[in-house]
Amino acid sequence: MKDEYDFSQGKRGAVASNKGKTRITIMLDDAVIDAARAVAENEGFGYQTVINNTLRHALLDSDPQEHIEHSAQLKKGITAADLKSLEKRLSAAAGEIRRVLEPDAKP
Repeated sequence: MKDEYDFSQGKRGAVASNKGKTRITIMLDDAVIDAARAVAENEGFGYQTVINNTLRHALLDSDPQEHIEHSAQLKKGITAADLKSLEKRLSAAAGEIRRVLEPDAKP
């Protein structure tokens, strides 16, 4: 170990770049986070990755009119049916992640 180190060319901040991603603070229902963590634990991914991929799939791969209908429901509160639907979407997203990361794995 050296007695002194030169940090004159050092840069502050995260070491890894987050190109294409933005850090935000968001309030989610406890049930949503619990469901995402359960899927993430079963699939071996981080729960934030599961949530991100589920949102990407739901918002970018479907009909925009469908989003308007769902957002109106969610403003009133999440129902058991909404949670079941979310669980199915989270599971599908986790399966898709597994398929991409492990192309030889069976579904």
